[in-house]
Amino acid sequence: MTTASMTRQDNQFELRFLSLFDDGRGWAFPCDAHGQVDLDRLSDRARNNYFFAHSVIGRDVTLPRICAVA
Repeated sequence: MTTASMTRQDNQFELRFLSLFDDGRGWAFPCDAHGQVDLDRLSDRARNNYFFAHSVIGRDVTLPRICAVA
């Protein structure tokens, strides 16, 4: 997905990885309604966190959820 193809509506969702051990902790990344994260739009730090969150699914965080942003 290119930056130009992201619409305002796409930014109304987050892909959330919630901690299995600490309520209220985890990671959230902007995504579209299908859970697709545009990695090119993330900062280097956010991109690294995204890859890390994926690597610890089931050990430290839940499967990611697509959540609407209010």
